[in-house]
Amino acid sequence: MQITLDPLPTIVFAVVILCWMTFAAVFIFRKKPAATAAVERKRERASILGIVIQGLSYSLVWGVRRPYFSPIVRMSRPLEIALAVLTITLAVGSVWFVMAAVRTLGRQWSFAARVVEGHKLVTEGPYRIVRNPIYTGMLGMLIATGLAMSHWAGLLLGVIVFLAGTLIRVHSEEKLLREEFGQEFEDYSSRVPAIIPGIY
Repeated sequence: MQITLDPLPTIVFAVVILCWMTFAAVFIFRKKPAATAAVERKRERASILGIVIQGLSYSLVWGVRRPYFSPIVRMSRPLEIALAVLTITLAVGSVWFVMAAVRTLGRQWSFAARVVEGHKLVTEGPYRIVRNPIYTGMLGMLIATGLAMSHWAGLLLGVIVFLAGTLIRVHSEEKLLREEFGQEFEDYSSRVPAIIPGIY
């Protein structure tokens, strides 16, 4: 029995997987600062709960799958092409946004919420667009992955769970930044959205 693959969802799937490999490489191969370069002063442990919840959202999107190399819902070919272009653009753009954010943060980047010695409030690069561009990129990759391979219900649930975990992380991290930078951070947060430009 010969299996014929529809090239469009196959290409989208391949691009999303390549973007995930690049996404992982950003963190695995980033230039790490010397141990003495970033002395931690404060850490917000509640952010760990947000990390766990975000991880659960990715499990939902990867685990609640539809048949491989098929569209997320039945639609006309023009709509399928438009959705494929959107998915690829979202995946590539999200990885680029995360790379720019990690590069801009430099030694201040951390897995969990913390403030290091000499911490500066970063407001340039992608931080001019949103206060948490890494989470924006993570959300974009979650949605692109869902559009490429998840059942629509898995994608919807994954986005809801991701946003819940992200709200916890944003609250934890911005609590530290408010304590550290006071009015400077308040002014920044009043003019720049947290995660989604023009929405939140």
